[in-house]
Amino acid sequence: MPSQPSHDALPLAGRKTEDLPGHWLLARLGKRVLRPGGRELTERLLDDADLAGADVLEIAPGLGKTAASIIERTPRSYVGVESDSAAAGLTEGVVGDRGRVVPGDASATGLDDESVDVAIGEAMLTMQSDRAKAEIVAEAFRVLRPGGRYAIHELALHPDTLPDEAKTEIRKQLARSIKVNARPLTEQEWRKLFTDAGFEIKKVGFAKMAPLQPRRVLADEGPLRTLRFVGNVLRDSDARKRVLGMRATFTKYRDELAAIEVIAVKPGRS
Repeated sequence: MPSQPSHDALPLAGRKTEDLPGHWLLARLGKRVLRPGGRELTERLLDDADLAGADVLEIAPGLGKTAASIIERTPRSYVGVESDSAAAGLTEGVVGDRGRVVPGDASATGLDDESVDVAIGEAMLTMQSDRAKAEIVAEAFRVLRPGGRYAIHELALHPDTLPDEAKTEIRKQLARSIKVNARPLTEQEWRKLFTDAGFEIKKVGFAKMAPLQPRRVLADEGPLRTLRFVGNVLRDSDARKRVLGMRATFTKYRDELAAIEVIAVKPGRS
């Protein structure tokens, strides 16, 4: 079993609490499941992506939590593309000799054309501008073989008819809270992002956006890690203020925010 990453091994370890992106703050406090729909949606996504015997690319694997679940599904090969050297080291520690992690950008992976069967990305497209989203999706299309699947787990706005001014306000509040310029899309907008790049949509699913609700934390982390996380939050007043602020934002917009799963397929042979 891989050892748990130390505080100093985490990306942005030297940054002050008030400046840390929300997901890395939670990681510093001991949280390991950092996806908007939690462990349950990640596991469903991986099942739907059909990984057994496939050549799998994970884009920006972060702490390597999803990489472990990918490896458990017996892919033919695993490669993670990660631009952050600290995060790459964490994922390397998880996959060991069962895969490889290479430096690269989500929009320029360095992989060959049509070299993988499945591309997986979680909680990273949301953090990109519209232009960067399109570039990353185009890169996934390039490296996938015909019939390959691009599986994402991201943050969504709903309903599709949400006014533009409401979308802007939610994005502003999210950015202030999590210290990342988050730009979640509606289901219709997510679908269009993929179809504009040439993909066909195979499946769309949803889960509640409740990463800091006690029931979700317990389900994602288990009893011991939950106690450790809560203890760390209670002991650090600056971190506690940030965590409570993030939770308040998620709660305020609980009717407009959701976690989304999308499985998109590159047309061609199955």
